[in-house]
Amino acid sequence: MSAESRIQELELTLPPSVPPGGIYKPLVITGNIGYLSGHGPYLGDDKYITGRVGEDLTLAEGQQAARQVGLALLRTMKDQLGDLNKVSRLVKTLALVNSADDFYQQPQVINGFSELMKDVFGEDRGIGARSAIATNTLPGNIAVEIELIIELIQ
Repeated sequence: MSAESRIQELELTLPPSVPPGGIYKPLVITGNIGYLSGHGPYLGDDKYITGRVGEDLTLAEGQQAARQVGLALLRTMKDQLGDLNKVSRLVKTLALVNSADDFYQQPQVINGFSELMKDVFGEDRGIGARSAIATNTLPGNIAVEIELIIELIQ
């Protein structure tokens, strides 16, 4: 299954390239492993989905924020690799959810991201190991931050 063709079939629109938020590289490759820096739910024009899930955002809005992070990560992979078909599989996802103190559904929030990756890369390639962690704040009050480890086709 071609990730590039799946994006077209699903009629997905990737956001513009994410502007750097500090001194770091968006993707570091060593051997056939790529490490993607943490991304937020970037919408373009320096706008992000912000707020605490369970306080400012509902579960469904948190899932949409996680999906938007996935689109931003796809944009970075495409920018950095030139072709999403160079991704062999997702290995590990680390997700942080900006959560209200009494919100405990972080895994369900990150399902918004995981479902997108499964749709784009397929079940075998798009689902890897995953952690979903609550945090009381994220940079710029973004709702979700996700970093990835991917395996590349050589």
